[in-house]
Amino acid sequence: QDSDYLAYLAPIKADLEAKLGAPIGYAPKALEVYQPECPLLNWASDALLAMARQKSPEPVDVAVVNIGGMRCNWGAGDITFRHVFELMPFDNMLVVLTLKGSDLQQLCEIFAYSGGQGIAGMRIKAFGDKVMQQDALVTIGGKPIEMDKTYTVATSDYLSQGNDGLTPLSHYEDYWRSEKKIRDLYIEYIQQTKTVSAKVDGRMDVVL
Repeated sequence: QDSDYLAYLAPIKADLEAKLGAPIGYAPKALEVYQPECPLLNWASDALLAMARQKSPEPVDVAVVNIGGMRCNWGAGDITFRHVFELMPFDNMLVVLTLKGSDLQQLCEIFAYSGGQGIAGMRIKAFGDKVMQQDALVTIGGKPIEMDKTYTVATSDYLSQGNDGLTPLSHYEDYWRSEKKIRDLYIEYIQQTKTVSAKVDGRMDVVL
């Protein structure tokens, strides 16, 4: 090891560690990741929807977050920059897609088949891998989904390519890409709200 180089890096590392460890919010209770619905996925989805509505030039109906993108749990206590980087170490960008209701319906069926994903602005009730449109088991903004209507969906540029098996997201009719990383939007949301909390509220009601 080069002792002179390590000595040069030491104050830079100390400064970075101090910044990463700085509290930006507080979690009264632990937030964990599990299927079909969990507090941390609900928080991430709600945060993404709220920030997309702040940044997008058009109204945003729904947010979708994949469980595979959540890389840790958060314990109760201070939430720091480090927590957000550990949760989402990727440089995924916010995009807003315009999708037909029929494509969203197919997406919901995939959610049910895969055991649940993160959603906000939408509620799903499914038995096995069946989501019946005629039974109004998918609602958006409190109203039954309409197959011929278009909806706007906030998600990541990664998922907009149909990755993680979420193929219907790639069937968009319009596409708006922000210049904001989702990780940075989460940090901004925590700085705005201060309290980091969420609960299971039945939005992803999947009975396997």
